[in-house]
Amino acid sequence: MKLNTIKPAEGAKTERVRVGRGIGSGMGKTAGRGHKGQRARKGGRGKIGFEGGQMPIQRRLPKRGFTSAIARTSAEVRLSDLEKIKDVEIDLAVLKSAGIVPLQTLQAKLIKSGKLTRKVSLTGIGVTKGAREAVTAAGGSIAE
Repeated sequence: MKLNTIKPAEGAKTERVRVGRGIGSGMGKTAGRGHKGQRARKGGRGKIGFEGGQMPIQRRLPKRGFTSAIARTSAEVRLSDLEKIKDVEIDLAVLKSAGIVPLQTLQAKLIKSGKLTRKVSLTGIGVTKGAREAVTAAGGSIAE
């Protein structure tokens, strides 16, 4: 087999049908739109989602869920993230400058995920029960 001899299968490629080009084409006169009716007219499709007066599906189904306003300004910090920071004194500003939390964050909470092997001092950061134990076990301190 040579690449210059490869051709598509028979019937795989068909020419597009040119509608409205005379009776001999088989797609003349009404050009495949049928006779009369809304869809035979120019621009005749109606509104998106319109179901002939029946209540549309997007209005029949209930609204669900919401976006929490607090979630945009709060962040979770893992123990493994604290390992990456060189500073011993860690607060929200240090976390922002290290790129661990977004700049618009107003509050952060330390969660027990990963390992902490060095001593750190936390100020102004929320801490879960498991994370508190991990920080004190590593010899660190937490100031509320």
